[in-house]
Amino acid sequence: MASAPVPVPEADSSRVSGDTRRRTGRRVTLLIGALVLLVLIALGSLLIGSKPIPPHTVWAALFAPDGSPDQAIILGSRLPRAILGILAGAALGVAGALVQAFTRNPLAEPGLLGVNAGASLAIVLAVGTFGITAYSGYVWFAFGGAAAAAALVALIGMRGTRRLDPARLVLSGVALGAVLSGIGTGLALLNPSAFDQLRAWTVGSLADRGSDLLAPVAITVGIGLLLAAFTGRGLNALALGEDAARGLGYHPGRSRVLILLAITVLAGSATAAVGAIGFLGLMAPHLARRISGTDQRWLLVFSAVLAPIILLIADVIGRVILPGELEAGVTCALIGAPVLVYLARRKKVAGL
Repeated sequence: MASAPVPVPEADSSRVSGDTRRRTGRRVTLLIGALVLLVLIALGSLLIGSKPIPPHTVWAALFAPDGSPDQAIILGSRLPRAILGILAGAALGVAGALVQAFTRNPLAEPGLLGVNAGASLAIVLAVGTFGITAYSGYVWFAFGGAAAAAALVALIGMRGTRRLDPARLVLSGVALGAVLSGIGTGLALLNPSAFDQLRAWTVGSLADRGSDLLAPVAITVGIGLLLAAFTGRGLNALALGEDAARGLGYHPGRSRVLILLAITVLAGSATAAVGAIGFLGLMAPHLARRISGTDQRWLLVFSAVLAPIILLIADVIGRVILPGELEAGVTCALIGAPVLVYLARRKKVAGL
C-alpha cells in the first residue's frame, strides 16, 4: 500500500517578515551611525590642519562670523574643502559600486571605463590649446572629456551588437584609456604649462579648490546620485541573470544604459572637481558590502556615506603626516594599495 505523501510545511511568513524587519532595522542603525561619524569627521577636518583651530572658533565661524583670520581660514578654505570631499567621495563611492556590479569585477573602479584618461586629455587641450589655466575654467573641459570617453567606450563595446556587454566594455575602456593617456601625456610634454596643470590634477587633491566649484559639483553629483537611485532594483535583477531579469519585468539593455550614464555623471563630476583619486571607488563598496550585504540598493547608500569618510580621513592625515601637506590622492593610494593586494590574493571575494 502506497504511503501517503508527507506534507511540506509552508514558510512562516510572519517569521520571514520579522527577519526582514530586523535586517532593515540593523541597516538603518548602522547607516545613522555612519552619518554621525561622517559629520564628526567633517567637523574634525575644520579643526585640524597646519594651524590647529579651537572648537569655539569653528562654532563662531559657522554661526556668528566676524571676519577674523582664523574664521577666514575656516570659511574660505577648510569648509569648502570638507563639502567638496563629501560630494566627491559620495560620487566616487557610488560610481565604484556601480562599476563593480555592472562589470561583475570586484577589483573594478571608475577609471576602468576611461573616465580619468578622457578628463586628462581634455585638461591638456584646455590649457595647451585655449590657454585656460584657471581651475574653474578647465574643470568643465575635464567633465566633458570624461563624459565623451565613457560614451566612446560604450559605442566601441556595443560595436556589432545591440547590447552593452560588460566584458567588452572593460576591454574597450582599458584600451581607450591607454590611448588617450598616451596622447594627453605626449601633448602635455610639448607644453610645460599644460604639463604642470596635468601633474597637479592627476595627483588628486581637495586643496586649492575654490568655493565657486561647490554649486556646479553639487548639481552634477546630485543628478548622478538620482540616476544611481533608479538603478538599484535593476542591479538586483541583473545579478540573477538576464533571463530572470526579463521575467521580473526589467529590460537588461535599458538598465545597463542607465547604469553607465550614472557612472559617467558621478565619476566625471568627481574626477573633474578633485582630480584622479584612485582606490576610493574600490575600497568603499567592499567596506559597504560587509555592512549592508548584497542588496544593491543598500550597497549604494552605504557607499555614498563611507567613501566621504575615507576621503576626509585621508585628507586630514595628509595635512599632519608631513611638515608640508600630502595630497588626499596620495594618502588614498597608500591606504588603498594594500587593500587591493589583499582583495587580489583572496580566493573568494564577496558576492556582487
